[in-house]
Amino acid sequence: MLPPDDLYARLELPLDASSEAVEVAWRALLKRHHPDVAGAAADDVAKRINVAHDWLSDPALRQRYDLERHPRRQMVERPAFSAARHRVTVAPTRRRPPLDPAQAVEEHLARIRRLTEDELDRLSLAEAPPIAFVASIARFLSADQLAAVDGLERRVQDALPRRARWDIPSRDAAIGYAHELLLRPFLDEHLSEPFRERVHERLARGWQAAVGQPRYGPNTASVKAALERLQATPTLVLGRVALEAAAVRPSSADLPWPAGLSAQDDDALRVSSALAQRDALAILVDPVPAFARKSLARAMHALVLQHGFRRADLDRLLGPWREVLVGSRTGERPLTRAGRRA
Repeated sequence: MLPPDDLYARLELPLDASSEAVEVAWRALLKRHHPDVAGAAADDVAKRINVAHDWLSDPALRQRYDLERHPRRQMVERPAFSAARHRVTVAPTRRRPPLDPAQAVEEHLARIRRLTEDELDRLSLAEAPPIAFVASIARFLSADQLAAVDGLERRVQDALPRRARWDIPSRDAAIGYAHELLLRPFLDEHLSEPFRERVHERLARGWQAAVGQPRYGPNTASVKAALERLQATPTLVLGRVALEAAAVRPSSADLPWPAGLSAQDDDALRVSSALAQRDALAILVDPVPAFARKSLARAMHALVLQHGFRRADLDRLLGPWREVLVGSRTGERPLTRAGRRA
């Protein structure tokens, strides 16, 4: 039998609360209302909290409860925490003892002030962290933690360079990582696995995928060389290649990823690819057919991920742009300014 009252209200949560927020609320409220803490009179309250958690932490039971009690909640999109982990390649560093959260936030703010132009460009393409999750658990924080969280957004925004202060992806990525640093002890205490790892990873993902990385990832040198070649290519040649590219229709509109890599797991590479595509398309002079622009985007994506593609697959993805971006194959005559073979 379905509980007659509002289970979300029992846990003091909104209807769109994530599974991780349910876990935090359950543990925080049990600590507050446990009979060993609040006395025997709180036993009934603790039982009601456990029942609410049993229903809302089980996806099937939660769906059944929502269909009966909150049918409109089916139209509310809940913040999602991906189970996948992103991989970020960084230089090895000497391990340091864990910092006090307040000290870690201060170091983060100092790092924000030192962001390079490349890092700011990458941050503008960062994946949004689950800011709503922090808002949904705010009522369970201590007064000191809540005061620190309330002032964090302004402190991060003031630390950001002027060009990034009103860029939502950049600001949210910096705030998300600040939340992760500040709330790490609280989250470790109130979340079990796999919730704990997912929350830490999602709060930090946007920042870590953008900062401390080469502009275009591990193949930055060759991507920069391709962009320089594209910039130097005569307009007539670009026009001919664009027409050839417009005539080639890929079998799928999605950008292909090499085996073992994916946009979900490798967010730093996703950002590298998106930035390379953006920089290449900015070089083209309109009007350029839409399919030609998409073809160039696929070619830049392939160059960023060239370490994962087989040679034949890389050549296929480069398509008509290969000679412009990479150069002629051995024995092939170069193009003249008019776009013809010498």
